[in-house]
Amino acid sequence: MQISGPAVPQETMAVQWKRDLAFVGQSNGDIAVMDVASRQEVARFHGEQGFLRGSLRALNRERKRNGMSPDLPFQLTGYVDGRITLLDTATGQRLNLESFGPTNSAVFSQLQWAKPAT
Repeated sequence: MQISGPAVPQETMAVQWKRDLAFVGQSNGDIAVMDVASRQEVARFHGEQGFLRGSLRALNRERKRNGMSPDLPFQLTGYVDGRITLLDTATGQRLNLESFGPTNSAVFSQLQWAKPAT
């Protein structure tokens, strides 16, 4: 017996954690990840970083097209069922990161616990 029903919208799923982040391009090509609450750098990505750069490029393109500030934060959210999303707080556009596979999703999920370098 198979039980099915309508998918539960992600907005109603139980949230396990949230983190507001800013992704800042550096002059050397790195991407610095800033925790919005503490205003501290919590991670830095070097090199190509195709999935990270591609995701941010797509979201920022929408901001630019709508004349929105590139400085507004993104919200990374983890749900109790293991899903993870990246929400553009400016446009409301949401990327369901688990849809891109575990390796790509892990690029962002590691930011849940990232702490400033000491």
